[in-house]
Amino acid sequence: MAEVLEEIKCHHCGEDCSSEDLIIDELHFCCIGCKTVYELLQENDLCGYYDLEQHAGVSLKSKDHQGKFDYLKNPTIEDSILDFKSEKLNKVTLFLPAVHCSSCVWLLENFNKIRSGVLHSRLNFLKKELSLTYDPRVVNMKVIVELLATLGYEPLISLENTVANENKKQKRSNRLLRQIAVVGFCTGNIMLLSFPEYFKLDLQNEVDAQYQKFFLYLNVLLAMPVYFYGAADYLKGAWISLKEVWKRNTTTLSVDIPIALGVTALFIRSLYETLINGGGAYWDSMAGLVFLLLLGKWVQKKTFDYLSFERNYKSYFPLAVEVRNGDSFDYKNVDDLQKGDIIRIHNNELIPADSELVSGQAFLDYSFVTGESEPISVRNDEVIYAGGRQKGQNIELRVTKEVSKSYLTQLWNQTNFKEEKEVATTKLADNFSKYFTYITLGISFLTAIYWSIVNPEMAWPAFTAVLMVACPCALTLSMPFTMGTVMGIFGKNKFYVKNQDVIQKLTEVKHIVFDKTGTLTKNNDYRELSFIGEALDLQDQIILKSLAGVSTHPVSKLVNVYFQNVDSVQLTHFEEVEGSGLIGTFNKIEYRIGNADFLEIPDNIRAKDARVYLKKGSAVLGYFKTKPVFREGFEKVIHQLNSFFSLHLISGDKSTDKDYLQNYLSEENLHFEQKPEQKLAFIKDLQKTQEPVLMIGDGLNDAGALRQSDLGIALSENTQAFTPASDAILDASKFADLSKFIAFSKKSVNIVKLSFMLSLVYNFICISWAVSGTLSPVVAAIFMPLSSISVVLFAVIITYFSARKAKLIV
Repeated sequence: MAEVLEEIKCHHCGEDCSSEDLIIDELHFCCIGCKTVYELLQENDLCGYYDLEQHAGVSLKSKDHQGKFDYLKNPTIEDSILDFKSEKLNKVTLFLPAVHCSSCVWLLENFNKIRSGVLHSRLNFLKKELSLTYDPRVVNMKVIVELLATLGYEPLISLENTVANENKKQKRSNRLLRQIAVVGFCTGNIMLLSFPEYFKLDLQNEVDAQYQKFFLYLNVLLAMPVYFYGAADYLKGAWISLKEVWKRNTTTLSVDIPIALGVTALFIRSLYETLINGGGAYWDSMAGLVFLLLLGKWVQKKTFDYLSFERNYKSYFPLAVEVRNGDSFDYKNVDDLQKGDIIRIHNNELIPADSELVSGQAFLDYSFVTGESEPISVRNDEVIYAGGRQKGQNIELRVTKEVSKSYLTQLWNQTNFKEEKEVATTKLADNFSKYFTYITLGISFLTAIYWSIVNPEMAWPAFTAVLMVACPCALTLSMPFTMGTVMGIFGKNKFYVKNQDVIQKLTEVKHIVFDKTGTLTKNNDYRELSFIGEALDLQDQIILKSLAGVSTHPVSKLVNVYFQNVDSVQLTHFEEVEGSGLIGTFNKIEYRIGNADFLEIPDNIRAKDARVYLKKGSAVLGYFKTKPVFREGFEKVIHQLNSFFSLHLISGDKSTDKDYLQNYLSEENLHFEQKPEQKLAFIKDLQKTQEPVLMIGDGLNDAGALRQSDLGIALSENTQAFTPASDAILDASKFADLSKFIAFSKKSVNIVKLSFMLSLVYNFICISWAVSGTLSPVVAAIFMPLSSISVVLFAVIITYFSARKAKLIV
């Protein structure tokens, strides 16, 4: 009977320990990094970290942080990151994308116990921001950041001052919170002071009557901030909409107009009843309505405050880069780079400015900027554009243009990148606002005309009563609560939408445009090799794997993975020629892996799509070509969407996958080798059909098209890392659910329509009362909030039920 080997998992991160197994206290660790974390926790009595969640840590394999954060020793750069600085106390806020569970919170909030000099540590889990207070005399920022990286929480430090931007957003959010607080306080007190009216207390008593009158006047004072401060945005929006109607001679009205009409009618009628008639008024109805409207707005805005949908190229750039200073290199802020500076770029680092190669072998991945999936080799004195990422050895470049004048910055500064994108109002909102407002005004005026003939004294009360009760709670309350619920459900499924308009717009889309590299396919870290040539015998496979395994070059790693099912041997000789290839000897036979020039491949047998050649002695064994890996569920998604939408592909990549993609998309809708400006122009041409266009992309080369489109979805392997400015962010792991999200968006709009029908029933009953002139303040105070709350509950419950049926929630 064969022996069954038990799979050994790392105690820290849960990864397989087959390649390396380090044992401490009878616990297994997959690498030095994980072992170090455990030892740090053990020394500081923090091993309860693992009690919260098994394998709570983040894998530290293949992470060498030595020298990576040396730029933080530069005082100028450090000052640009700090929130506060003094001789004895510094404060900093760091963004940690790797934060993922309760164990992370526990560890990071005990960070002061791990490192002396750190005085206080606080984590905002939603925003993944760690606020640290430390003593600069004991510890510096470089040491803190390196320790965080060692623990598996490497901070994302970019050129863009993200903390300042978040503070601005927080200030905007605080205004809404202040409005809710003020209106909530006033609403509660108005309802309390309206109790005599609710219970029809005996006012024959002179003292009670005086108190009642006092309460009425106090309600007037409390209603002032509700109307002029709480409802200010709706009043302002209605005024702007009316001016647009006047200027453009259009019949389209914003939804703010019926809201403003209802609130204003309540306010004026209540003033009249209180100051003129000295009787009961509708202050509680008005305050309650404004309070619910503000709550709906808060739900809508708060859902994904921690995500950034508006990003520019600075989010993608590093904060600092190594610059030659005599015989050594010092760090300099990227914004301070000058023409002629010699900069050093390490493996997997970004090129921050247009440059030319001085030394080393440049092997550049431009996929995020141009969409070209194949990394390209650059020789000395050739131009290298900003945005490329070096793959391989260190290189030295001479800056030819400042960052502000580089290709990438000029691309971003085009009109379509700088202008704020306006998401058009949806048909549902347009139609509802227009018809509801006109019908309400029509009924009001007809009611006034009728009563002015039958009983003139009833004309004014009946006219204002119709305006008061005919408030569009279906769209103004059910819409934000329904869409807020949908946004939350989508968020749990890793699809993050910017606002409720995005969900509605998804239901109106007619054209869907895909990028290829990084969108339909995985990014360049996930590529496959295919071998072209005669079958290799086992010994050749073993030796070639052994040769590729001793190199850290990205292509060598792919070759090593290709031969993963065979063993390795010890080579008698090994040599790596940087930028060219590998030489290895076994049993006096020389093997080579490398480019065509290095292996001296004759021109007549060179292949255009060859990435790396294999040679044994003087015999060419064949070559590898790389091919992208399409995302899981790609075929299913395209098949489902093809039935309902016009699908297009625009890619900056070559047309090597055209034959394969023709199985899913029509040939005339496949467009390759498209520059960013050509992608943008393509979207503009599609929009001439007056049909909404959805663009799905992932890179900077898609940013213009994403912004120009009616709706832009950025696909990301990490939703907290850089993505182009967009209306929604979709985690790449959920790409297969794209059609499900679109279908559920349509369901959610139908739920709003059902809520609207329910609201119409309430409006019919209330307007009947209002037209008859018998609507009392007490009835309004009970019926209006009841109708609003019941419509909201109906919408939210049905939304959750539909989501469960669609298998979006368990």
